[in-house]
Amino acid sequence: MTNRIFYTKPSITQLETDYATDAAATGWGAHCYDYINRFERDFKTYLGCGFAIATSSCTGAMHMGLAALGVGEGDDVILADTNWVATVSPIVHLGAKPVFVDVLPDSWCIDPGEVERHITPKTKAIIATHLYGNLCDMDALLEIGKRRGIPVIEDAAEAVGSVWNGRRAGSMGAFGTFSFHGTKTLTTGEGGMFVTNDAALYERVLTLSNHGRARGQTKQFWPDAIGFKYKMSNIQAAIGCAQLERIEELVARKRAILAAYMVRLSALPGISMNPEYSGTINGAWMPTAVFHPSTGTTREMMQQAFEAANIDARVFFYPLSSLSMFEDRPENVNAWSIPGRAINLPSYHDMSEADIDRVAATLLDVAAGRIYHNSTALRQSV
Repeated sequence: MTNRIFYTKPSITQLETDYATDAAATGWGAHCYDYINRFERDFKTYLGCGFAIATSSCTGAMHMGLAALGVGEGDDVILADTNWVATVSPIVHLGAKPVFVDVLPDSWCIDPGEVERHITPKTKAIIATHLYGNLCDMDALLEIGKRRGIPVIEDAAEAVGSVWNGRRAGSMGAFGTFSFHGTKTLTTGEGGMFVTNDAALYERVLTLSNHGRARGQTKQFWPDAIGFKYKMSNIQAAIGCAQLERIEELVARKRAILAAYMVRLSALPGISMNPEYSGTINGAWMPTAVFHPSTGTTREMMQQAFEAANIDARVFFYPLSSLSMFEDRPENVNAWSIPGRAINLPSYHDMSEADIDRVAATLLDVAAGRIYHNSTALRQSV
């Protein structure tokens, strides 16, 4: 049996080990925030934004950011139907209503036209999720937000290293959130980051993040509001500092893996992968293959083939509106159609060329006989 190819795993070197060891040995008492402060400082510098708060998760960062914007009962928040549940959970926890809209067929990110169509007087915020490293159309979304007086939030959980016309993903909206889960390009094991250029919003989130204790409060253990406990540990931040020193290397390797897949699958008609349009850089967190409906290739066929080949493969996110906890079933054609003919491909930093060959060959085997017979027609239809 060949070795199993995992869908993702982190790149941990001696640098991460050394920093984590130092944090465990010395990062207590007066030094308990040293690596956290450093990580926040270095991350905001990398991103090119004014303020950053390290958190226990991207979900926690989103929860606090939405709360600081005043999202609550009676409010609507627009987001893409194609999303992981972590993006919608804070909306529900705050008592607001998620409004699921369709995604674009090429980037799989939120459709600005559908955003505009679903805005009502109840709309409190728009969340732009940069899916799998792909970028939302931020020019269109920010224009809508400015014209309609609605904050645009960037869910950049999967988009470290992605750039939109010279600006890094997460740095453009009212606030941005990042994930440093163990599967992500930059990891702290678990963890996240809240970022913003709005000083007042930063102060509100900073207060919320510390159990409601305001930075200027002189009374010890005196909260000024009911807050949250979504803090990152100093040891996690130490790992993050090391990862951030290697960020260009980490992103470059992810991009190289996506490019390698594209080369190997380029002769296969009826398939599309993560796009990179003029003026953008795709951080390439998760290479994804989407088959044209006319190929007949399904998610289940690909899952079975990969399992037989001892390869992990992740399914494309199911539409949030398909989940049992939500009653609305909007006609979001792309969000409902794409998952049934898509698959996330393995991508981790020490993948070998042979590993990439094996994954690509398995995908080619699945497609063989179903699309080669009609390659010319398929090229014309996609």
